[in-house]
Amino acid sequence: MTEFDQRLDPAFFDRVQARVRDRMAEEGFDAFLTDHPEDIAYLTGFFHHPSERPVAIWIEAGGRVVMLLPELEREYAQSQSARAELVAFFEFPGVVSPFEVLATAVAPRGRVGFASTMPYQRLSAARAAMSGAELVGSDLLARARYVKFPEEVVLHREAARITDRMLEAGVQLVSDAVAAGGDLPTETELERHVTSAGTALMYAEHRNVVVASLLAGGLVYSGANSAFPHGLPSVNRLKSGDTFMLSLGCAVGGRFIEGERTFVLGEPTVEQRRYHDTIHAAQQLGRETIRAGLECREANRLCLDVIREAGLGEFIRHRQGHGIGLGMHEAPWLEDGDATLLEAGMVVSNEPGIYVPGHAGYRISDSMLVTDDGAEALTTFPRGLDDCTIAL
Repeated sequence: MTEFDQRLDPAFFDRVQARVRDRMAEEGFDAFLTDHPEDIAYLTGFFHHPSERPVAIWIEAGGRVVMLLPELEREYAQSQSARAELVAFFEFPGVVSPFEVLATAVAPRGRVGFASTMPYQRLSAARAAMSGAELVGSDLLARARYVKFPEEVVLHREAARITDRMLEAGVQLVSDAVAAGGDLPTETELERHVTSAGTALMYAEHRNVVVASLLAGGLVYSGANSAFPHGLPSVNRLKSGDTFMLSLGCAVGGRFIEGERTFVLGEPTVEQRRYHDTIHAAQQLGRETIRAGLECREANRLCLDVIREAGLGEFIRHRQGHGIGLGMHEAPWLEDGDATLLEAGMVVSNEPGIYVPGHAGYRISDSMLVTDDGAEALTTFPRGLDDCTIAL
């Protein structure tokens, strides 16, 4: 098979930067400043481990793109062919502050947007160093990231393929343990197995692997522990009758995907079937209704109303979903408070869930590519209870 290359061509970042400059022009910005690691990767292709030493991007309406970074990161950024002019400071906090080094290089003036995610300390340092410019907070870059370029969709599709394989690996481990008649795996053993399966597949079939905040992995929990929506895996060992959840995902080229399924170990009870079937129906409606032109809040209402109408609304603990891209969780939000219109090219999660204290949680999630007339589920592992029952 042809080895999959995770690194995007430098010309891709020229198009990304052009998109951002177009939006800057619409909002009247002469330049834009961000220090968010995901924004930096989006604009330049440079992935790094964030620390107290700032890394920031300065993009000008006239075309100049400058990356502020510590000297210790300069060669690393060059090795990744970062699509920006590099301006380095020696250390932090430094005799001369990092943002003063940047200001000397770019001579800031006019109306400068800054990412609303910037920490107060860094924003204060930027304001002090750029007193001749008007700094205005904006979520411009977050919105620019909503709609994926075709090259990004390719990466998301590959991440979805691997996520499906991770789900298969988890089911196989449990099924093999049942067949062997010995101990079933613990939640942590199952989590390590699926993570290893995902990373091994990636390194075996890919080159230029991009190590993002999470390469592969997720949450694995069973029984009452799964009633905590983001509970961490424990040493609980799976046992007959358990409901258990594999909440998995990975990043290819820094682009994330999540895929989650809820399983029953042994013959489902009437209660387990009711819970699972309700979530399956809500998630199915989500797959049928997500489309370009639909408000995020309306998508959320339609989906969660299925749970409420089934009499299980008291067990809802979260929204229908969220955007996915260079972050596993990013805007827009499929939630009552977000009126953003879905657009073709967005990738969002569709993950209704219910959580019954003392019993279990039930959640099914697919990463959805929004299209003009609907949405495509990028993750395809079977969702129904019959397919998600592991016989004893």
